Amino acid sequence: MPSRHHVRPATPGPSGGSTPRQREILDQLGGRFNKGFAGLTMAELASSLNCSLRTLYAIAPSRDELVVLVIDRNRRGFGRRALAAVTPDMTALEAIRAYPATATTAVHRASEQFARDLQEVPAATASHSTHNDYLVAVTQALLDLAVDRGEIEPVDNNAMALVMALLGRDFAEPDVLARLDASPKETAGQVLDVLLRGLIAGR
Repeated sequence: MPSRHHVRPATPGPSGGSTPRQREILDQLGGRFNKGFAGLTMAELASSLNCSLRTLYAIAPSRDELVVLVIDRNRRGFGRRALAAVTPDMTALEAIRAYPATATTAVHRASEQFARDLQEVPAATASHSTHNDYLVAVTQALLDLAVDRGEIEPVDNNAMALVMALLGRDFAEPDVLARLDASPKETAGQVLDVLLRGLIAGR
C-alpha cells in the first residue's frame, strides 16, 4: 500500500548467515524461552536441545545474548508477516487493523515469567525499544494515509500511533499480563477495534 511515508524494515538479523542446524536450535529456543529463562544455564539448554555446548556458543557467547538473538529473530519474522498482511486492495483503516494485530502476535505466547525475566536483560530492553519505534512509525504512516484519503478526520496521529502500535507491549507487562482475561494479542485487538470505531465515528 503506497504512503507518503517510507518506512524501512530493521536491518537483517545475525541469524541470516547461520546454518540450518543453528536456525533449528533458534526456533526451539523461542518456545523454550517463552516459559521463562532466568534459571537456565547454557549447559541445561544444550542438554534440552540435544546439542553440544560448542554448538550453542557458536551461536551466541552467553545465555542472555541467546535470548536477545531469539527475540530479535522472532520479531523480525512477525514484522515481515505484519507488513505482508497489508495488501494493496485494503483501505487505510483496514491496513491499520491488520498491521498491529499481526505485529502483536510476537507477544501472544509470552508468559508472565518470560516478561519478568526479560526485564533483567538490558540488551533485550534496548532491542524491544527499537522494535517498538518501528511499529509506531508504520502505524503512523497508515494513519496519515487514512487522513489523506478522508477515511478519518485529522487527529494527533503521533499520539494515536503510540497507543495503537504499543498495545501488545503494554498488555505483555508482567503486572498487567496477570490481570488479563485473554492473551495480550486478543486484548490488544479488542481495544484496537474500539479505537478504530471511534475514529470512524468522529468522521
